[in-house]
Amino acid sequence: MNILIVRVSSLGDVVHNMPMVADIRRHYPDANIDWVVEEGYTSLVRLNPYVRNIIPIALRRWRKTLGSAATRAEIAGFYRQLRHEAYDIVFDTQGLLKTSIVMRMARLAPGGKRVGLANATEGSGYEPISRIFHTQSIKVGLHTHAVMRARAVAAGALGYQPDTAADFALQAPALQTAPAWLPAHPYAVFFHGTARAAKQWPVENWVAVARALSLPVLLPWGSAKEKLAAEELARQMPQATVLPALPLMDAVALVQHAALVVGLDTGLTHIAAAYCRPTVELYCDSPRWKTEGNWSPRIVNLGDTGAPPDVAQVVQAINQVLSASKVEAKAASPDSRAQDNEA
Repeated sequence: MNILIVRVSSLGDVVHNMPMVADIRRHYPDANIDWVVEEGYTSLVRLNPYVRNIIPIALRRWRKTLGSAATRAEIAGFYRQLRHEAYDIVFDTQGLLKTSIVMRMARLAPGGKRVGLANATEGSGYEPISRIFHTQSIKVGLHTHAVMRARAVAAGALGYQPDTAADFALQAPALQTAPAWLPAHPYAVFFHGTARAAKQWPVENWVAVARALSLPVLLPWGSAKEKLAAEELARQMPQATVLPALPLMDAVALVQHAALVVGLDTGLTHIAAAYCRPTVELYCDSPRWKTEGNWSPRIVNLGDTGAPPDVAQVVQAINQVLSASKVEAKAASPDSRAQDNEA
């Protein structure tokens, strides 16, 4: 069976779509799964060993230069790649007009179908017009988590229940050499930056948490404004380092090696949770139910829309996730397994 997933953006949404892939392969081990994704996220999807082919799309870039011959040539090349394979099922888990058009462009095998969302979840960017291209529309609950929403679409089309813990199946990024900025000793990462001001957490809170830690803190950033904010935080923290600009795979390596991640509701925080790193997710002005990491004791989610957490809650959560990590590490150690076998 050949399956195509159309989930083009954003970073966090692409991450939350991945357990759908593991579900399909669990129930259909021989399925071939391809994925259409924005060109900037292809390296992330490549970390999932269950995805056969990645078809990059550049909607964000193309719409700025639609009149150019080079852009038109790229679009034609994308169309040829999309039509190369005939698919038994094409999934659109984003529910937008643009993604449903991509779904419609894909070539179906005889008897194949196009499957998408029948309705929005609360606060989602779903566009009802996307249903005109569906063969089958899957209804989901109004408050369905972002991970479960994609899993439910696949399960509804393929006839199984998504009744296991979310499996993101993310492998470690293959970096040729360890980046110079990556410490050899344990460290914490603070994902303090977000595009929307209402989602930010006060500077004094970040500083107080850093002072309560025994770990050095690394401060990444994604824009000039966030870099200035990171530099201001570093000036007030006892052992903090502002990182250089990081390509996506370097940023993934950053979280994959972290002893602790504390972050706002952003894509890189969700990647840390997908790797089940000790993670504290802070929700200051977004609904926690939509994206909270609920698949591991190493993840604690705090706050909600209009109700950001305080410093004491975050420090307590840090202690909780670090303790859970130590317990799991001890249980997985060779000495512990040997003692279990002797018992």
